[in-house]
Amino acid sequence: MAIKSYRPTSPAIRFRTTLINDDLSRERPLKRLTEPRQRISGRDNKGHLQVRHRGGGHKKLYRVIDFRRDKRDIPAKVAALEYDPNRSARIALLAYADGEKRYILAPNGLTVGATVLAGEGADILVGNALPLKNIPLGTMVHNIELKKGKGGQMARAAGVAAQLLAKEAGYAQLKMPSGETRMVHLDCYATVGQVGNLDHENIHIGKAGRTRWLGRRPTVRGVAMNPIDHPHGGGEGKTSGGRNPVSPWGIPTKGYKTRNNKRTQRFIMKRRDRK
Repeated sequence: MAIKSYRPTSPAIRFRTTLINDDLSRERPLKRLTEPRQRISGRDNKGHLQVRHRGGGHKKLYRVIDFRRDKRDIPAKVAALEYDPNRSARIALLAYADGEKRYILAPNGLTVGATVLAGEGADILVGNALPLKNIPLGTMVHNIELKKGKGGQMARAAGVAAQLLAKEAGYAQLKMPSGETRMVHLDCYATVGQVGNLDHENIHIGKAGRTRWLGRRPTVRGVAMNPIDHPHGGGEGKTSGGRNPVSPWGIPTKGYKTRNNKRTQRFIMKRRDRK
């Protein structure tokens, strides 16, 4: 998968880059594995705005992804690799031996025609799903469960993977993409390999309109506002805020810990790396 740049015939495409998706299927997604997606635009069930800078964007169909991988010990052949507008990763359409079809996250290296398997006896091959107790140390995994049977919740974005470091006292120690070292129960399932579409992080949006296609509305800097509108606003001439970065309501936005889940605190062995 390569990155395509454009001849700068206009300012809009001078810095724009896109992915060349020659390996993806040109067919429409499987209709029974799609659902309509209601636009929320950052609002709660009362219609009040809760998240700013959301709205608009292209209409999307949601693809139902099998994060659980609970169809055990039944081989499946990769029928197609497809684009998913709802996530940065690509998805793979699996055709199981009993006739059922499901979507999964497409790991790097998975090709059309390959066979994958989920279960305790599966081989350590890209795309196979196993409990962590059956995966060798040092293996890169993704789509990792936090609770047994709930389905993968960690390491699902394009190009990410976690490394299995150790197993002791019924728990596996995983080094997450953020640098955090975390304990996960050995009975939880994970998929072998790294999530595909590695070049996603190298894409340059190039123009404001393309950001609007993604459903992101414009963001005004606080230092460009008046003092009544933002704590960073005002000042004679151009200023850089005059205080540590805060939200419009005075809440710190950098270096401010927001985690308050004390119930799972003991599972985190090492905090994530500071960026």
